[in-house]
Amino acid sequence: MSTNALYRTCPSTGLQYHKSAETLMKANAVAGVVFLLIGGILALLVTLTRWPAVHLLPAVEFYQALTAHGIDMLIFWIIFFEIAVLYFCSSTLLKCRLATPRIAWLGFALMIIGSVTTNLAILKGDSSVMMTSYVPMPANPNFYLGLILFAVGALLGCFVFLGTLVVAKAEKTYQGSVPLVTFGAITACIIAVFTIASGAIILIPTYLWSIGYIGHIDPLMYRVIWWGMGHSSQQINVAAHVAVWYAISAIVFGATPLSERVSRGAFLLYILFLQLASAHHLLVDPGISSEWKIFNTSYAMYLAVLASMIHGLTVPGAIEAAQRRKGFNKGLFEWIRKAPWGNPVFSGMFISLIGFGFLGGISGVVMGTEQISIIIHNTIYVPGHFHATVVIGTTLAFMALTYFLIPTLFKRELIWKGLARWQPYLFGLGMAVFTLVMMGAGTLGVARRHWDMAFTGAALGYEYPGSAYLLMGLVGISGVIAITGGALYILITVGSILFGKKIDVPGYSEERSVALRAAPLESHGSIGVAGFEAPGTLVFALLFLTIFVVYYAINWKYLASVWPLG
Repeated sequence: MSTNALYRTCPSTGLQYHKSAETLMKANAVAGVVFLLIGGILALLVTLTRWPAVHLLPAVEFYQALTAHGIDMLIFWIIFFEIAVLYFCSSTLLKCRLATPRIAWLGFALMIIGSVTTNLAILKGDSSVMMTSYVPMPANPNFYLGLILFAVGALLGCFVFLGTLVVAKAEKTYQGSVPLVTFGAITACIIAVFTIASGAIILIPTYLWSIGYIGHIDPLMYRVIWWGMGHSSQQINVAAHVAVWYAISAIVFGATPLSERVSRGAFLLYILFLQLASAHHLLVDPGISSEWKIFNTSYAMYLAVLASMIHGLTVPGAIEAAQRRKGFNKGLFEWIRKAPWGNPVFSGMFISLIGFGFLGGISGVVMGTEQISIIIHNTIYVPGHFHATVVIGTTLAFMALTYFLIPTLFKRELIWKGLARWQPYLFGLGMAVFTLVMMGAGTLGVARRHWDMAFTGAALGYEYPGSAYLLMGLVGISGVIAITGGALYILITVGSILFGKKIDVPGYSEERSVALRAAPLESHGSIGVAGFEAPGTLVFALLFLTIFVVYYAINWKYLASVWPLG
């Protein structure tokens, strides 16, 4: 019997798994967690080095660890997991077979070969060029070759996802429009294709330059095209983790969006405008016109920000509406006080949402403003910002989803359930402090990538304010706490897969579930306060707006103080 026609249905969730898709989801998720482990070990080494009181690694090993940490975390861990999410959002949610499993396995193999090749090149010691790998700094040719192979494999995974959508449509396994979560995954896939294409355009000639077939790569051209990959890879993450937010709100609460059309429109804005945020890495480059910089960091970027603000309103709004329908309708905040905070699926998702919005979102808009960017861009403020987006936003959302997938996908019960309840708080809140104090140190001028903020032995030293050393000490302490939370996640998930109690589920058969039917939206008219369906969420949104306006004004005042006129 061909595995291409075998399915099983999870008795507790009703989700249907195609056997080939299920195996590929497991393989990609496990590979992602392996690189999360490697990246986490490297994160500990980097954190203990940037902590002035410890200053663990010498300069050579620090830059080597920092290069591998960035690539393993931002590219390998997250994209492996995102491929698993794409297969879940297509084959599982649409109740159909996965298109071309053999090509999917080829893509997975290329991703494994590429990620190992790049890591070995860094380990060799001649490729400590950071994730950005700016020319004319040369890396070992295998550094670029590994990234190219990984990108090709990920691109094949995207094409398999798109092919699965075609299969579902042709075989009529769903009715109406695709579910909103799948629509979000489509958004992530479209951005991924753009991102990978940008990487191929610049990394292939850079590889040829590294082996001597091309004599020169223009540094400005490299930076412009590379950031089409480097920053857009984060935009894949944004679309993916927002889709996860919608999925978890439906899983935990049975929540439906207040307006699905508005949510889909916000995803469309991501496709059209989100990649333009790459421009904020190029604001001090002299070869790019002021008109291009101003357009990309103002008018166009605001539409991407609008999309994130819509999701930030509709996801908690849907949860609030669902809670109020269940009777938690007293006052503004009973719905959130009575939420299942002991469930790591929910707590991880909600901390991800709040951290991404209040820390990553606000700091990103401020840092992406052309004038303000000048005073903070080459400081440690920048990694503070992207740890708020990539780590609190994406990684924590993926962690939350994992706690749901272990019983339904891996068919295992969680071990250490008490620790699992605390893990999102340890990781999320530790990382929130980490990002805040890092952004504070960056505001005081602490350099972004410098191995030793004390400039020990340098001919021309520089003495930061004492508060900068205090903040960097807090970076070290909070970083260790967050890494401990990440290690706990790996122990719980890997331990559950290996040693968790097996869950008895029906076997595979050729029988497939009936086609999806669009569920009627429940009326929100009888819930809420003073005519607002989600008044608590509205208060959160107004609080967010107030903090954003105040912080934005503070940064303009700071700019005026360091660059006085008259």
